Amino acid sequence: MIKRLFSIGLLASAVLLSGCGYNTLQSTDEQIKAGWAEVINQYQRRTDLVPNLVETVKGFAAQEQQVLLGVTNARAKVGAIQATPELINDPQAFARFQAAQGELSSALSRLLVVIERYPELKSDANFRDLQAQLEGTENRIAVARNRYIKAVQQYNVVVRQFPSNLTAMLFDFKEKPQFTVEDEKAIARPPKVDFGKPAVPAPAPAPAK
Repeated sequence: MIKRLFSIGLLASAVLLSGCGYNTLQSTDEQIKAGWAEVINQYQRRTDLVPNLVETVKGFAAQEQQVLLGVTNARAKVGAIQATPELINDPQAFARFQAAQGELSSALSRLLVVIERYPELKSDANFRDLQAQLEGTENRIAVARNRYIKAVQQYNVVVRQFPSNLTAMLFDFKEKPQFTVEDEKAIARPPKVDFGKPAVPAPAPAPAK
């Protein structure tokens, strides 16, 4: 009799937890973890490309020290942050990670602008291969980030809405930090290449009558 009552209690608890969003919280949390792992994987792929890219550019444009140093320093800041699975539960650490990746994105954009001044570099086979890898990685980063963003949105809605919000509070499920809108705009904005337009000469004064 005791075993039967215990089984009934377990079944009732499972039904209540399912109806209150516990299973949904668990499944969406796992989706976030998987999405985050893919984001980290693609960001790491980009980080690994940077040293070879810098060395290749240096071979043709050693005088661009400031831009090259900016890329190298930005990569170092990214490497200094431990992108662990727990990072997505710490809004401040997540913000630091996001800022570091944004700085590296900006530094790479400036580097690509500089490259436009060196046709011989753009024609180098090794550089073209690295550039293709970088472009492909940036596309994969965008896809991975988009999946992560959707997973976090779904999870955060479950955490906030009733009655699953009561289950979230009971089992300490908290909202996850998200990539900011400003950062998404920066990622989507291509680098602007503008070497300036030749000055238009002022019109000659009309001859005196």
